[in-house]
Amino acid sequence: MGYGSYSYEAHKAITSSRKGKSAQAVFTGSKVDPGMDPKGVKFRESRDSDDNPNSLGIVFALDISGSMSSIPVQIATEQLPGFMKLLTDCDVPDPQVLFMALTDVVGDGRPLQVGQFETTAELMDQWLTRCVLKGGGNELYELALHFCARHTAMDCWEQRQKKGYLFMTGDEPSNTTLKADLVKKWIGTDVQDMPLSGVVDELKKTFHPFFVIPDERRGNNVGGFWREYLGDYVVVLNDPIDTCAASAALVALGEGRVKLGELEQKLVAAGTAADRAAHVVTAVTPWAEAHTG
Repeated sequence: MGYGSYSYEAHKAITSSRKGKSAQAVFTGSKVDPGMDPKGVKFRESRDSDDNPNSLGIVFALDISGSMSSIPVQIATEQLPGFMKLLTDCDVPDPQVLFMALTDVVGDGRPLQVGQFETTAELMDQWLTRCVLKGGGNELYELALHFCARHTAMDCWEQRQKKGYLFMTGDEPSNTTLKADLVKKWIGTDVQDMPLSGVVDELKKTFHPFFVIPDERRGNNVGGFWREYLGDYVVVLNDPIDTCAASAALVALGEGRVKLGELEQKLVAAGTAADRAAHVVTAVTPWAEAHTG
């Protein structure tokens, strides 16, 4: 997937039309959309095309349980156009965005919902707002990581050996073992039990895997756990409203399209409030200093 061209103006019109609406008015589904059921999916594909000859796969794996559900709402009602504008302003070519939703197993719901890689504002928004926002504790982060590692196919990697970017939001530890029976039940493939470290090792072959924690309080609670597996790819925000801006900043930095010293100015130019831009720079600096020149 990933055909068509992106329009910032069209995207702003979509989010502006939702001003003042409730989460229930934006995310209207009560049952998982069949198109987002990962069972039986061989690959979600990010492919080059005439419109997007240098595609770059970007995944948002959003924890939708409890208080974490505010993040997809913020993305759908305000923040996603700014994410794309910063990438455009920094000349990041042809980003293709896939949205996933993860939670635990609640009632007849599924713990994983997976959209498609898309380039246009309308299709990105379509998959995001198809997510059903419900869930509780014991999120199956490991299942989402496994899906990204084994069930995505990206031309950025296959044609250019350029890794994609994964931004997983969360505020809990993961289960430390990927259970074969859960993979079989929810994805439909046969695997053996695997330690979380093995899942992460597979994921790192094709993705820059970031775990984004929404604020410092929750960072103090779970940051240590995730750093054992992801090191400085754990990013602790000042506020969950910074999720898209920080993610865009990390892509632009990782692709060498902006220097850390230029980032705050670029963020403000892309529409991020000055005080929020300063917080974003603080959040991404540890990773940037370790991985960029």
